[in-house]
Amino acid sequence: MTPELPTPQPDMTTSDGVGNPFGAVPALDGELRFDQAALEAAATDFGGLVHRQPAAVLRPGSAEDVAAMVRNCRERGLKVAGRGQGHSTNGQAQVASGLVVELGSLNTIEIREDTAVVGSGVVWSDLVRATMSQGLTPPAFTDYLELSVGGTLSAGGLGGQTVRHGRQVDNVLEVQVVTGEGEIKTCSPTVHPDLFRAVLGGLGQCGIITSATLSLVPAPHSVRHYVLTYSTVEAMTAQQAALVQDGRFDYLVGQALPTPGGWTYMIEAASYDGTAADDARLTDDLEPATVEAQDVPYFDFLNRLAPAVEAFKGMGEWQRPHPWYDSFLPASTVNAVVTKTLSGLKPGALGATAVVLLYPVLTAKCRTPLPVMPDGDLVYLFSLLKTASPGADSAEEMVAANRDQHDTTREAEGRWYPIGSVPLTQDDWVHHFGSFWDEFRTARHRYDPDGILTPGQRIF
Repeated sequence: MTPELPTPQPDMTTSDGVGNPFGAVPALDGELRFDQAALEAAATDFGGLVHRQPAAVLRPGSAEDVAAMVRNCRERGLKVAGRGQGHSTNGQAQVASGLVVELGSLNTIEIREDTAVVGSGVVWSDLVRATMSQGLTPPAFTDYLELSVGGTLSAGGLGGQTVRHGRQVDNVLEVQVVTGEGEIKTCSPTVHPDLFRAVLGGLGQCGIITSATLSLVPAPHSVRHYVLTYSTVEAMTAQQAALVQDGRFDYLVGQALPTPGGWTYMIEAASYDGTAADDARLTDDLEPATVEAQDVPYFDFLNRLAPAVEAFKGMGEWQRPHPWYDSFLPASTVNAVVTKTLSGLKPGALGATAVVLLYPVLTAKCRTPLPVMPDGDLVYLFSLLKTASPGADSAEEMVAANRDQHDTTREAEGRWYPIGSVPLTQDDWVHHFGSFWDEFRTARHRYDPDGILTPGQRIF
């Protein structure tokens, strides 16, 4: 896969209508940037695979700024993409010769009893710090807390709490969005419900999220954290299925770890405000190869990936290309797909710091139509978080392997979790959205009739 080169740009240094494609720029609470540093930063992402340089970068001071510039771009036929922390892996938040809206400046937090109204640029680590000061917490998180609220809600947002509370999008009460017509709309399950359904997990196709009202629950003080290891994927998934059904843990995820000559499988489980006195009740009837347990402060548990991320940055691995692949598999096919995939990996296929995830998801907890789930009561998130490390396969080879993995997923009645790096056709997207496609396409035409929003997803 050859990185896309930006279209040659004229020298754009002003925002007064001279030397830029936006004409007379409206008065803004924030700022419109034309400097090369801002453009180059918006021309790449965490994936490091695709590079598209915009004409300008908006750092909004308000939702009105976003709306005004979307209207401006619509009048001139320019594309627009919202960008949170730039953690996408395949250019999803990039736009050549158009406008990137850097949403990090929309970072207000207002806590109201059992809800939080937050700007879409707020990162989850800041939000949980703020809510914990009030004895509260969002119920669901992604594993990495330095992602933006708007970014994860546009994708779905999954983590270990999904087994109890659903995905992050399932815990949203209301969102404010700017549509492709440049209108600010507040939507919920009862107000503009079609927009609400199309925006949460909707990959920025019908609106740019500018704020969200999130549910909050009482925050635990500490976490009893268990690590259970298994020798086969069948043993681990069977254990996960049983634990999901009995609901004894507040948090439940899984990983496959490479070992000499094969793989071992690990479940991480947690009991909020649990203690060593709970160990017998929680683990004595389980049959893992080993059990480890420790007590961890709640925030430290949520943020436990931070030291590893800092280590990867120090190694230079965080800055390398990341051709990730993420999918959802039905319980009926997960063991076969995981076994086939992992046994077929050649050395270098994943990179030096790769992570292989296998998380259970109860579909009854998934109350929004997006992201699309496979059929069945229990499905699994299966992720191959690759890094194109020195000596490993090239990023291009990894992307090609992702395409093959997508075909395997499709044959197994699975679905893609569309945050990774897979070249898809529109037919692929139609199949992916399945029965929701017609509703999604109708919402796109209604709220972005000129098709200017988030072209990097390549859906329409």
